Amino acid sequence: MRAIWMFLTAIATPLVIPATAFAEQKDNRLTSTTPALPAAPVAEQRPHQMTMHGKTLSDPWHWLRDQSYPTIDDEDVLDYVKAENAYFDAAMKPHEALVETLFQEMKGRIKEADSSVPQKDGDWLYWVEYEEGAEYKKWYRKPVAGGDTQLILDEVALAKDKEYFRLADLSISPNGKIMAYAFDDNGSERFEVRFRNLETGAMLPDIIPGTLSSLVWTAGNDALVYGLANENWRTDNVHVHRLGTPTSEDVQIYKEADIGFGVGIGKTADDRFIVVATGDNETSEVYLLPADNPLAKPALVSARKKGREYSVDVREDVLYIHTNDEHPNFRIATASLDKPGEWTTLIPGSDHIYMTGLSIFRDYFVLEAREDGLDQVDVRRYDAPLNPGRIAFPEATYVAGLGDNPEYHQDKLRIDYESMVTPDTVYDYDIASRTLETLKVQEIPSGYDSSQYVTERVNLPSRDGKTMIPASLVYKKGLERDGSAPMHLYTYGSYGYRVPPGFSTTRLSLVDRGMIYAIAHVRGGDDLGRAWYLAGKTTERTNTFNDFIDVARGLVAGKYTSAGKISIEGRSAGGQVMGVVYNDAPELWGAVLAGVPFVDVINTMVDKELPLTPGEWPEWGNPITDKAAFDYMLSYSPYDNVTAKAYPPMLVSAGLNDPRVTYWEPAKWVAKLRATRTNDTALLLRTNMGAGHGGKSGRWGALREDAEESAFVLTQLGVEE
Repeated sequence: MRAIWMFLTAIATPLVIPATAFAEQKDNRLTSTTPALPAAPVAEQRPHQMTMHGKTLSDPWHWLRDQSYPTIDDEDVLDYVKAENAYFDAAMKPHEALVETLFQEMKGRIKEADSSVPQKDGDWLYWVEYEEGAEYKKWYRKPVAGGDTQLILDEVALAKDKEYFRLADLSISPNGKIMAYAFDDNGSERFEVRFRNLETGAMLPDIIPGTLSSLVWTAGNDALVYGLANENWRTDNVHVHRLGTPTSEDVQIYKEADIGFGVGIGKTADDRFIVVATGDNETSEVYLLPADNPLAKPALVSARKKGREYSVDVREDVLYIHTNDEHPNFRIATASLDKPGEWTTLIPGSDHIYMTGLSIFRDYFVLEAREDGLDQVDVRRYDAPLNPGRIAFPEATYVAGLGDNPEYHQDKLRIDYESMVTPDTVYDYDIASRTLETLKVQEIPSGYDSSQYVTERVNLPSRDGKTMIPASLVYKKGLERDGSAPMHLYTYGSYGYRVPPGFSTTRLSLVDRGMIYAIAHVRGGDDLGRAWYLAGKTTERTNTFNDFIDVARGLVAGKYTSAGKISIEGRSAGGQVMGVVYNDAPELWGAVLAGVPFVDVINTMVDKELPLTPGEWPEWGNPITDKAAFDYMLSYSPYDNVTAKAYPPMLVSAGLNDPRVTYWEPAKWVAKLRATRTNDTALLLRTNMGAGHGGKSGRWGALREDAEESAFVLTQLGVEE
């Protein structure tokens, strides 16, 4: 039995437009000169300098980092953050009606009383349900052979009276009798594990605080394998907890020495082995240990080699390995259990097919891949591994992949499917007949007609004159391509993560008001293969920023929109993209949404005590030891490149308890912009005081934030409310 729910990855002519083009705003826009609006907060400047590689950097807003972090109790810091929140509230107050209208629209597209498609795992069928009006889910099961439905976990009850709640993992013992679950109730992403006896409903006394990993049961049903977050919010260990014993007696079975590596755990498809995987953003190493003897010495599959990634699964006595050792687009190799480091190619790497994942089942395996950016789900037999068995899907462009498939032997595969105009669809794929059966299509209660929308994928020239950058678009049928349409342009562009061109009900509130919604598939993501990712990291990072600007200019040249009519959005590392293009091409943007943005690049990457910094060096470079990396980061770091000029309107969001992008990065950035810019367009900072990187938890809390951000975009672009 697999884990049921895993731990919840022609050249356009450059436009030359006066920077003042966006300074004149319509009366209904948010500006700091609105009569009812108080003065914007001004953060005090306190002298602070940092010298490295012969360069001294001044950082007068350094004090906004609470020196007792991760405890945040400095009154000056909290007063400033609260003042920014009060200013945000005052700026948005005149638009409360629009926010409420948008919220009700978005809510009306969500089926409030909804449930997932039940899936068999062992002797039980499992599913989740939302009740009418509920923010959180309830988790259910019932016997396959027939019997009563059992509520196994009630998130609604667990989240009661809490500002934040997130369930990270839920794992049921192989015999189906004990459930372990991990949750976070403040956004810090340090999870507490609890246990429930599913036969009696009683909670067990065992509690494991401070975890940061999946929860994996041993074969004996009496012990759980997990990892703890260390003092720097990294998982560098694996422990075994035996039920009924104090956590002080838990046995550490693995400890990672490299401060840049993080450790994860899982199980092989056949449940015989527990997998311990350690690595950073470019290197990995895997160990196996028997699920029936977790205290055995972990068996190394193959020692780490810098730049080589691999993952492992097992069928019978054969290892199946997904690795990039011989080709950046990965290959599939095999090895014997007794000689795990001797790999033989099963499916060679390809310049055109990017192998993104491998799933092992008893009678077949599934290769997930992308060809020319298009998802492929390929079912293959072990006796004919080179014969493709691609599943045929109904549209020319779409997003598709394996859904929840918990059992080692399955005659049908659960498949998830969507496109920019097709709501999320759940299929069962019959292996024998090679046919798809529709189990569920996302229901939109307020109504939705896909025929009224158009989606297209366009390729736009980059400034190098050779590379074409794809963008996915969706808009209302009948839209005139004369440059008059406003556009919302989104990207991420980091860690080899693509933004899939899937469906979204929230974006319909923009599209239905005449906006084009676009996704820029910039380098740094892996949309067009592994090489596409590598061309946007470390010393090639500026390709990501340039691609985004070039996509915008290409869309303007193609008369999809016009400069100044484009709102843009990115979160986390995508927020870094927002920061760079905010500095580099402010004339293009009519509004900017920067969510938990990674903008204080130098100060973060030279601080090895921060949770994620050492593991990030392979992605960005190490500015501590490498002067060239320091100089390159300094050349684009958004915080360090703020200058005295006019900037477009922007809404920045942060989480006080965010361990990934710490709250002070957006706070310092906004403070510096307020002190430096030469105009007075809207500049707002919204900090969630009880949440982390993902913002508010719960369906409706998160949705209201979406409504606020959409209202900001619409008012700044002058789109009819």
